[in-house]
Amino acid sequence: MAIEKHDTTENTLIPVSEKYTLTIKEAASYFNIGTKKMRRLAEDNRGRFAVFSGNRYLIIRPQFEKFISASSEI
Repeated sequence: MAIEKHDTTENTLIPVSEKYTLTIKEAASYFNIGTKKMRRLAEDNRGRFAVFSGNRYLIIRPQFEKFISASSEI
């Protein structure tokens, strides 16, 4: 008799384009910006498009897209 295992935790990968918040590395890769520049932007714009959660910065993707489209240079 075989015992069936039901895994309740599924490791589903969500595409970066569908995520609401991105890590610095994800955002840098997605927007083709260096990680150092992305971290500086996050530190300077906390509350605008970046939040500090625990010990890391998270980029709010839709707000950062608006920031990018409104900026002439980064």
